[in-house]
Amino acid sequence: MKKNIAIVWGGYSSEKEVSEKSAAGIYSFMDKEKYEVYKVKIDKESWSAEYRNNAYPIDKNDFSFTADGRKITFDFAYITIHGTPGEDGTLQGYFDMLRLPYSNSGVLASALTFNKFICNHFLKSFGIKVPQSILLKKDSSFNPNEIVSRLGLPVFVKPNAGGSSFATTKVKETSQLEKAVFDAFRESSEVIIERFVAGTEVTCGCYKTRQGIHVLPLTEVVTHNEFFDYEAKYNGQVEEITPARISDEMTTKIWEETISIYDWVGAKGIIRADYIISNETPVLLEVNTTPGMTATSFIPQQVAAANLSLTHILSEIIEFEFSKANPL
Repeated sequence: MKKNIAIVWGGYSSEKEVSEKSAAGIYSFMDKEKYEVYKVKIDKESWSAEYRNNAYPIDKNDFSFTADGRKITFDFAYITIHGTPGEDGTLQGYFDMLRLPYSNSGVLASALTFNKFICNHFLKSFGIKVPQSILLKKDSSFNPNEIVSRLGLPVFVKPNAGGSSFATTKVKETSQLEKAVFDAFRESSEVIIERFVAGTEVTCGCYKTRQGIHVLPLTEVVTHNEFFDYEAKYNGQVEEITPARISDEMTTKIWEETISIYDWVGAKGIIRADYIISNETPVLLEVNTTPGMTATSFIPQQVAAANLSLTHILSEIIEFEFSKANPL
């Protein structure tokens, strides 16, 4: 009998639209011969499963739904919610309580990596290079001149918990800083102000199966926008080169660093680590435990460049989780 897989998308943040595209991508890659695959939408108003072009409410007591007089329960959840509650550990805690296996990193790893400031400083303690940054709390006072004297210009201002470059601003003048902070606070209760690092931007996909941790070919990100913003990410205003045009030595160094990061944060499933190569040194920008899986996303590109099958990789990840839940 086929196992029932829920592709869980939606969420409570501005990234819902991206999540929907990722869900469509994952659905297209999933092995339908092996699994019964359903899309499950989670938002603040309702949780519902898509079945035969209709939406059926999810019973949150056991994450099931009833259609045509039949109760359908799930064997596995593939989480592709960017932002809360699927990327910050909240949903993972719910699934842990139900003992339902899922694709992503667990509660601690998800919460840690979702908080950019805390994650970067955690990894800095292991020797990972990260940009210098300042954290602002909502309603706390700040002095733009003091921040600029400490970090210099330009700086990036962005929500501390968020993604897809929503409410992210590259600030070139001190006079722009206050508005940029205000815009970022509309997305998050904390704002990170980060020193600009010049260099070559690359990103590295990484995942784990029974065979161990695997890294994918690096992608080089070239955009003519001010930075790799939402328009560049999702509306094609970027050149993405896979594999990246960097030396074999630098590629190996970033692979090794990404594998170490995967272990240090306690990740599982597919993650992506983003870097700037500055003065022959990789500087970590952030770790993403719920990377985009749209048609234009990095992970599908990197899998294709490695001559691998994403359908096979997703099945390996799912079966690896099943093996941990039911050890021989």
